[in-house]
Amino acid sequence: MFQKGDYIIYRNTGVCQVAEIGVPENFPITENTLYYFLVPMRGSGTIYIPVNSPVFMRPVITKEQAITLIASIPQLPELPTQYKDQKALVESYKALVQTHDCSTLLQLIMSIHKKSSELTEKGKSLGKIDMQYKKQAEEMLHEELSIVLDIPYEDIPAYIRQQVETIA
Repeated sequence: MFQKGDYIIYRNTGVCQVAEIGVPENFPITENTLYYFLVPMRGSGTIYIPVNSPVFMRPVITKEQAITLIASIPQLPELPTQYKDQKALVESYKALVQTHDCSTLLQLIMSIHKKSSELTEKGKSLGKIDMQYKKQAEEMLHEELSIVLDIPYEDIPAYIRQQVETIA
């Protein structure tokens, strides 16, 4: 069970802070049902979700895990980004994003970025699906890294580049 003040990943909403644990006002009181009161870090409002909900929730990674992840960038393997049809591409990207795993998100971002570079060399541009899932993966990863590293969200790409250049 998460504690008040914890930062968690909630579904595709992203990073939320557990603001309270209890029964929301004006909710029907059901026997022994406690709720997390989640406040999204990027967005507004409060999300009320039963603490025993099967919906995806996990704690954010630690600062040490974030630093290790960024340090591992040069060794991360690429993911497949070439598929015979758009449906297979969407299903693959969707499955990767839904893991909510920072390493997987980073691999997806890097793989799509490489695909973009290769297409640019041929005078072509990245497709809408690639751009959409790259953006979604970047938002999810950057938001989590921003919280755990205590760096403004918009500064995360520059921070990652600087760290990778320092390693190389």
